[in-house]
Amino acid sequence: MKRAEIVAYLDELFPPVLAEEWDHSGLQVGDLSLPCNRILVALDFELSLIDRLPGVDLLITHHPLIFRPLKEIRPETPLGRKISALLREGTACYAVHTPYDSARGGMGERLAGILGLARAEPLVPRGELYKLVVFVPPEHLEEVAQAAFSKGAGKIGRYGHCSFRLEGTGTFLPEEGTRPYIGRVGKEERVREVRFETIVPHEKLRAVVEAVLAAHPYEEVAYDVYPLELRDNRHGLGRIGELEEPALAGEVVERFAEAIGAEAPVVYGDEKRAVRKVALCGGAGGSLWQEALAKGGELFLTGELGYHEALAGAEAGLTVGVLGHRETELVFVEHVAQLLREKFPGIEVITP
Repeated sequence: MKRAEIVAYLDELFPPVLAEEWDHSGLQVGDLSLPCNRILVALDFELSLIDRLPGVDLLITHHPLIFRPLKEIRPETPLGRKISALLREGTACYAVHTPYDSARGGMGERLAGILGLARAEPLVPRGELYKLVVFVPPEHLEEVAQAAFSKGAGKIGRYGHCSFRLEGTGTFLPEEGTRPYIGRVGKEERVREVRFETIVPHEKLRAVVEAVLAAHPYEEVAYDVYPLELRDNRHGLGRIGELEEPALAGEVVERFAEAIGAEAPVVYGDEKRAVRKVALCGGAGGSLWQEALAKGGELFLTGELGYHEALAGAEAGLTVGVLGHRETELVFVEHVAQLLREKFPGIEVITP
């Protein structure tokens, strides 16, 4: 098993295209073409983990080790010591930061699941959608359609293999040097074709188009890709949903804090109000409080929020709970470790 195969699996679950513009997820240090027998999953590459690196082929972290461009690497600095240790031990370091935060099944859904929020949806949707249209000879329609579906096209909510098909007439004139699947060089042809169209999320567009082109019999395939105003509501920062029953805001904060191991939550606003619609965003998600309020949120839970922003949210009618950046993101470690153990049972996966 190669390290690149491990990373490809994580990229499939948490697509890199979901990364925020300011983020630096992905490969930080090392060679992904080498074999992988042991993986260490951590929230951050802290200095204390240097002693754990011997024998580790791949270090998976949530936060990137290298967040901003480097002007120099000095081994006496904390960052220099970490990079030197990775190179010395031959360990590759890969970060899955904001793609994990936004992806379906990632940070937002894990935290929403801890609270038991029903009908949870992203606070800030991500995942642009495209309409793919391709013209196919009828006898090859199913082959092309299944190729597209196999790479992630045609998914609308809980329905898969969604498409529209309309038969019509296609025209073309093969020129010198071509090898047409139908017709002869120099003669205009009119043939039966099916207009096949389906929906594709941005992160799967390249793979879907490549699969369609590979399955299509034509030398030159006629296809169109249209950006849509719609968004794929599977992905996005934060989540907002409803508790099973209304509860006091302060009690919800305490329950959430206990579940994630946050020892000193801070609450702004009315702790004794009964709330049902709850919004949350792990880490430094405080800037989303206005989105939470705009979507009807009564309580907003996050890891990090400035005092003045928290006060503004409370004065606007939102109860705000701040539970710690690290505490609200620690779910990453065991979640990703378990995913890797299930997918790659022959590889040892450890955590700090």
